Amino acid sequence: MVKSYLKFEPSKSFGVVVSPNSNIVWSAPPRASAKATGAGQAIVAANEEVLVWDIKKGELLSRWRADNQRANVTALAQSRTDPDLFAVGYDDGSIRLWDAKIAAPVVSFNGHKSAVTVLAFDKAGVRLASGAKDTDVIVWDLVAEVGLYKLRGHKDQVTGLHFVEPDPVVPAEEDGDDQALVTMAVDSEGEGFLLTTGKDALIKLWDLASRHCIETHVAQTSGECWALGVSPDLSGCVTAGNDGEMTVWALDVAALASSAQKVDLSQTISFLRDRGTLHRSTKERAVEVVFHPRRDYFAVHGVEKSVEIWRIRSEAEIKKSLARKRKRRREKLAKDKAKKKKGDGQDTEDAEADGAEDDDKAEDDVSSADISDVIVQHVIVRTAGKVRGVDWATNPGSKDLQLLVGSTNNLLELYAVAGKDKLKAKGDVPDYSKALAVELPGHRTDIRALALSSDDKMLASAANGSLKIWNIKTQACIRTFECGYALCCAFLPGDKVVIVGTKEGDLQLYDVASAALLETVNAHEGHAVWSLQVHPDGRSVVSGGADKTARFWDFKVVQEPVLGTTRTVPRLKLVPSRILKVSDDILSLRFSPDARLLAVALLDSTVKVFFVDSLKLYLNLYGHKLPVLSMDISYDSKLIVTSSADKNIRIWGLDFGDCHRALFGHQDSILQVAFVPHNSDGSGHHFFSASKDRTIKYWDADKFEQIQRIDGHQGEVWALAVARSGTFVVSAGHDKSIRVWDETDEQIFLEEEREKELEELYEATLTTSLEQDPDAQDAEREVAAASKQTVETLMAGERIAEALEMGMADLNALREWRDAKAANPTAALAPPQRNAVFVALGNISAEEYVLSTLQKIKPAALHDALLVLPFSAVPSLFTFLEIFARREMNVPLTCRILFFMLKTHHKQIVASRTMRSTLEGIRASLRGALRRQKDEMGHNLAALKVVGLQIRDRSVKDYVDENWDPEVDGTSGQAALGGGRKRAFVHVS
Repeated sequence: MVKSYLKFEPSKSFGVVVSPNSNIVWSAPPRASAKATGAGQAIVAANEEVLVWDIKKGELLSRWRADNQRANVTALAQSRTDPDLFAVGYDDGSIRLWDAKIAAPVVSFNGHKSAVTVLAFDKAGVRLASGAKDTDVIVWDLVAEVGLYKLRGHKDQVTGLHFVEPDPVVPAEEDGDDQALVTMAVDSEGEGFLLTTGKDALIKLWDLASRHCIETHVAQTSGECWALGVSPDLSGCVTAGNDGEMTVWALDVAALASSAQKVDLSQTISFLRDRGTLHRSTKERAVEVVFHPRRDYFAVHGVEKSVEIWRIRSEAEIKKSLARKRKRRREKLAKDKAKKKKGDGQDTEDAEADGAEDDDKAEDDVSSADISDVIVQHVIVRTAGKVRGVDWATNPGSKDLQLLVGSTNNLLELYAVAGKDKLKAKGDVPDYSKALAVELPGHRTDIRALALSSDDKMLASAANGSLKIWNIKTQACIRTFECGYALCCAFLPGDKVVIVGTKEGDLQLYDVASAALLETVNAHEGHAVWSLQVHPDGRSVVSGGADKTARFWDFKVVQEPVLGTTRTVPRLKLVPSRILKVSDDILSLRFSPDARLLAVALLDSTVKVFFVDSLKLYLNLYGHKLPVLSMDISYDSKLIVTSSADKNIRIWGLDFGDCHRALFGHQDSILQVAFVPHNSDGSGHHFFSASKDRTIKYWDADKFEQIQRIDGHQGEVWALAVARSGTFVVSAGHDKSIRVWDETDEQIFLEEEREKELEELYEATLTTSLEQDPDAQDAEREVAAASKQTVETLMAGERIAEALEMGMADLNALREWRDAKAANPTAALAPPQRNAVFVALGNISAEEYVLSTLQKIKPAALHDALLVLPFSAVPSLFTFLEIFARREMNVPLTCRILFFMLKTHHKQIVASRTMRSTLEGIRASLRGALRRQKDEMGHNLAALKVVGLQIRDRSVKDYVDENWDPEVDGTSGQAALGGGRKRAFVHVS
């Protein structure tokens, strides 16, 4: 009989506040609830998930994770029109649109070959642009749910994206109603422009109507461009690269708007103009440039522990600054004149005076002012950790500057920054303060050790600088302690005290109930404590360290006097009892569950087994080529399993020290092994191993077989703990996440697992081999189709081919039956035997079945699925398209498939005579169907316009200043600049 095992599945994941792979997004609360909560939400990446935090309460509101999604989140963007719609880009090149209300993906796209780096929505929220490490920019249609086109031009990863959609230019002489109509007409025509930057140091401006690049500049002289920020009024942008260099660009929006309506453009027009270079206070490479949506500030940061906030001066300030400079220069000129000798002559003085006057006139022009006079550094915000993402926190009604900062050390902070208007004196330095933070639900550094309580309800996780106690069921952090660089930890009997071994050589005792440090013992004289274990009887503990000793400690309750009183209180103390000296550093040690033996792993790659009572050597285990990093002894004390940096696992018998089997376990060092106490068949010889290769594996030590491979962690798996009940496993790793894997009732058969792994490997190689390399001429083209073959599209293509085959067989059988009936009308011919699938689906027709198959395929995957079809299947597809057109069955889908197939197989279709009659039939039917649909849509649009006019006439008139905008903060001096529009570079470009 084939042996079966029970499968372990992921059940919980916690411990991550924000991961350092993606930017962060601030979402302001709706106006109705703004007063209730007073703060908005932070949408951040957490490995493969997206987390929504209430920044004020520090609560996790929502967790977005797609099924079978293992790739990291690498980019986030929020729609400008629908605040509940978010685009999320992943490490594998896929993009998903999430609805925040239902916390579920709405649409998924697949077009990039590598990680998505940046995402941007357009003004109307109907298009999404994505840039990736594969150097391509893809524009997606969110209404039709398809990729429109791929823009090629950058030679390295895309680092910045922004839609530039200027308001259309309307002639001034038009009167009110006509002007509105002209604006609508012009706006509907233009597709706008796209501004992109790449690591190749280029900034490109793309015309999306003609789909080509109209302008390219070198953005950074220092070699790479890493960030792009565009001002809200589109009048300029800032690019940032290496060496702390930032380039400011003026964007001629008016010229762009007028050019959208012209066919022929002269080559001399330059829409982007270099305004100058600014230098940040640090030389680190920049990561982001983020403009404030309503005020004249922008934030820029690199990978250092600070965020620089820069301010754009108002026109009055710039003029004042220029006047000061002019005054200083005149004073200097006057001094120079006074020093000159009298014999120099009057002509020279007149020439100098004329030159000074010319300079003054030039400086009066604000647009030619030096960029350092226009943009000045406001303040540098020093943060607790290295910054990975920032966003401006803009709450309705709030006038303060607030900045949300996500750090690489798993920390989310909100800073309040004083604006220019809050400064009392001229020379005051703007102040900032940390208003709120989300820090409790995670460690700042990698978790190095895990320990479960005896009832499996509490979990202790230890890292460099912190020890946290978690409730496994609720995933809540109960206690946080400050500690040294923790390397190992364990619960003491009773689960009220946790012992931690540190890199500094200390053993620290923490009381969970009172949240206090009970005692610190310098156990190994400054040498790291690599391992510790509590004796099976619970009365003592042994610690092993880099000082080549294993030290035994007894627990003793001592009555300590309370200072100033006669009372005493009981306190737990560690009392040294015995010392075992060995020849090298101890990396791991383990008691056998029967308390008879102690196994010690040394730095010289050997394992020595001693008797616990006499500390005499019992066995030497030789075999590993590199040091043993972890080991465990089975619960019947018969087997010992050791894992090493040589990527091997060895299973030994404790009777004679013989090596039962050496298994090549992982692709990198194996950091932890642990036996399952009581598995399903009761032998207790199943164990888990965790490695630097990001996987956990489940093994049978009797059959020497791998049972299951568990993927999920995005970094090295440092620590592993198996529940006493054996029903779940907890792991923690470099990605700062703590993951719980539960045993399910689903059975695993080893042969099926091997087949599944081979299938995954085959599918991975299949999609890459099918991804055709572009032809030489196609590779040089700026525009290409936004397509990518995935396993999903291959399967969809196979389903279409199968449906066409079944449908054609059914059509032929029906045609033969009708011909026979027509030839012999009097004969009682039985109807043909139909396919069982059609009968099961309610005796539907062949064309209905083919159409339902096509409709079930996601629009984004349809084109790639149709590419899978061989040309021999195209005539049968066109046969069905002709039926669809004739019967007006889903005309939009019919047109889409027809035009795509014509474009793809144009040469072969044109060369085929047999398809001509089919195409003519499709054309006749489709023209009639489309004409009817066009008339219907025109009729409905006209009716809607009439209804809209009626509603407008009946509605109550609101007497509000048309230029007033409540969103614009009055203190920034922008409302006075006309229509409440933002001003950033408009007066200087």
